[in-house]
Amino acid sequence: MKIKVSFFSRTLWKRYLVLVSGISVFASFFFVAIEIPNDRKSGVLVGIAATLIVVYAILWALANKASSKKLNINGSPLEIKIGDIFKEGELRVINFNEYFDTVADDILIAKSSLNGKYLNDKVTDIAALDQAILDDSHLAEVKGEENTARKTGKKVPYPLGSIHVSDEYLLVAFSKFDKDNKAYLLMRDYINCLMTFWEEVDRVYASKSVVMPLMGAGITRFKDVDVSEQELLELLIWSFRVSRVKFRHPAKVTIVIHESMKDKINFYELKG
Repeated sequence: MKIKVSFFSRTLWKRYLVLVSGISVFASFFFVAIEIPNDRKSGVLVGIAATLIVVYAILWALANKASSKKLNINGSPLEIKIGDIFKEGELRVINFNEYFDTVADDILIAKSSLNGKYLNDKVTDIAALDQAILDDSHLAEVKGEENTARKTGKKVPYPLGSIHVSDEYLLVAFSKFDKDNKAYLLMRDYINCLMTFWEEVDRVYASKSVVMPLMGAGITRFKDVDVSEQELLELLIWSFRVSRVKFRHPAKVTIVIHESMKDKINFYELKG
């Protein structure tokens, strides 16, 4: 078992104390209602102490095995879980680069990435997708200036966080590309991207449930800081909270964590 929750976790300790308070009430009743011989009282106390230690150990083990978490953010349901984004929800978020490139050739886009799998497995007509992105009136209003120096891929960038809706997918401009077509971000880019992203989600989600990956994990490089997957997830939750986007039941947001990252995420101590 991967140890993600400290044995002396404050969160775990607080929840344990709530449980112990209930046990204490029962124990008090037990001692009052049942007369225990004096020569057995010490043994009973030792048994109770041992039980409390075992209970704490069990809670600690369960905390480390947690693989999901449900939160309530400003009245909106948010779930974090291990899973496959292609099998979840009604609207699925797929990260693209700022140019909305659509060639998954292991040069522009890695075939093994979520972006690559979407393009190769879920899109039947790449040319039609390219045209739909060009014809997107909202994207046309916010697009940047053509990058004529770019040798491969598309040349028109879009603001990070911008969304193009394609059937049940929300395609989001998420990462910048350097001259070698390597995805990267600065932390301020990431935060600004998330805030724009939630504004865009609010514009297009139409009361449907949205499923998204852990944005920023994987191939994206942060040039100015080292950030763990746990920190990225906490930033993502924070950005949802401050965005004030409202999802009403049964609609919700689900952040799907890839199986390969499950030992890097402390689900138990995530907070709304």
